[in-house]
Amino acid sequence: MKKRFLALLLTGALTLTAFTACSSKSESADAGSAEAGDEAAEVITVAASPTPHAEILEQAKAILADEGYDLQVTVFDDYIQPNAVVESGEIDANYFQHQPYLDSYNEENGSHIVSVGKIHYEPFGIYPGTKADLADIADGDVIAVPNDTTNEARALLLLQENGIIKLKDGAGLTATVNDIAENPHNIQIEELEAAQVARVKDEVAFVILNGNYALEAGFSVAKDAIAYEKSDSEAAETYANIVAVKEGNENSEKTQALVNALKDASIKEYINNTYDGAVLPYED
Repeated sequence: MKKRFLALLLTGALTLTAFTACSSKSESADAGSAEAGDEAAEVITVAASPTPHAEILEQAKAILADEGYDLQVTVFDDYIQPNAVVESGEIDANYFQHQPYLDSYNEENGSHIVSVGKIHYEPFGIYPGTKADLADIADGDVIAVPNDTTNEARALLLLQENGIIKLKDGAGLTATVNDIAENPHNIQIEELEAAQVARVKDEVAFVILNGNYALEAGFSVAKDAIAYEKSDSEAAETYANIVAVKEGNENSEKTQALVNALKDASIKEYINNTYDGAVLPYED
């Protein structure tokens, strides 16, 4: 797992320059178009995944502007850099991950990033690849799953819940393919970086996706998911997507303003009306 994580970190580092260049251009354009009265606004910078995180943040800009803040969002397509730039102090906060992933990242990188609020929940689902029904599963079929520590475990647990595999007793949030105890169909688990899983859907029997990547791939939880975690499950609590900041910044005024804006009733309404059940607001 360490080697795989280091490989992902190196890949993310190679792409940082490109992402920074793109985001700087976007932020400069935003600043140039701002009205003169907005120039004195205090800036809040947030690193986010494209969907739904950056989209939700866009809805929060007006709320924060009314409170004297200029929310600037930098979009990343990987799960490494959003934490790296918060740890370094380059960006104030991020919004893309759940607590188990953050815990794993901190442990493996010696970083000091903490959650300051749960915002939404994305049901993890099994989606069609070349097959549309789990009853059609055959010996040797391939199922693609995310390869980061916590999300791979989540995918394997979902497969277990649906009778495809059985994990060793005690296998939980750190389960890997090495913890598969029974595999009656000799299913092949293809481990891929989370953003890549949906891209192989025409090559494998099924794909298991985070809610944001399901949306990007054009899937609907309500219409397309073959199986998914339920909104009243323990997963809704465990895997709620959070706003995170570097330790020591939890109680700053702009951190609290960001969290309060994202918990606003209008944001919850936007989430419910936009994502067809693939994203659900977290209820405290």
